[in-house]
Amino acid sequence: MKKAVVIGASSGIGRELAKVLAKDYGVIGLTARRTDLLETLAAEMEADTFIEQMDISDTEDAVQKLNGLIAQMGGADLAVICAGTGHMNPELKWEYEKETNDVNVQGFACIADTMINHFIKQGSGQLATISSVAALRGSGVCPAYNASKAYVSNYLEGLQLKAKRISNEIIVTDIKPGFVDTPMAQGEGLFWVASASDAANQIYRLIRRRKLHGYVTKRWRLVAIVLKLMPRWLYTRLFQ
Repeated sequence: MKKAVVIGASSGIGRELAKVLAKDYGVIGLTARRTDLLETLAAEMEADTFIEQMDISDTEDAVQKLNGLIAQMGGADLAVICAGTGHMNPELKWEYEKETNDVNVQGFACIADTMINHFIKQGSGQLATISSVAALRGSGVCPAYNASKAYVSNYLEGLQLKAKRISNEIIVTDIKPGFVDTPMAQGEGLFWVASASDAANQIYRLIRRRKLHGYVTKRWRLVAIVLKLMPRWLYTRLFQ
């Protein structure tokens, strides 16, 4: 029986992805800060469900709780890190920048490390993390968010290299969504906005194919190419 853990399953992509995974995985572990939302989600799923309240910015507590959850589940074959935060912050308020870094950098890294170590001990497994197209360039209105997602993608590449040295049965997947219809999608002029359900289904297809990297939806690959090739002077003029 396959077993999966979804970190940040209370809303948005994480919630929809948990529902998709429950169709193929017999055991699902759900974590988030709000237990009531996890309980509501668990009631909608047919899989055996385990719930753990967790704030990944509290790294020591999060690692302890995650290890406990995995033990309750009897192991895990897949972990998906969906937990994340971000703010439009043109005034550069430090409390917003700090919260973003605490969750998206420190919190992400502690969960990723815990899961990779579990998979190494187990000899197999897959870690998938929701990064963002925002990882590709900096931002003047949400600098910590873009920078934190760049950290996520770079860190995952390092874990891919580490996993490759150890076992072909350990897969690390970096998923970069564009705009998805969740509270995280902020600002004006949003385009190609996918529903959380559509995004979750595409993410699961990438996971099943054991991809190392993918964009959601696929058309965002075109945006990624443009962003990577755009000269600094033009990027500054468009996005300062």
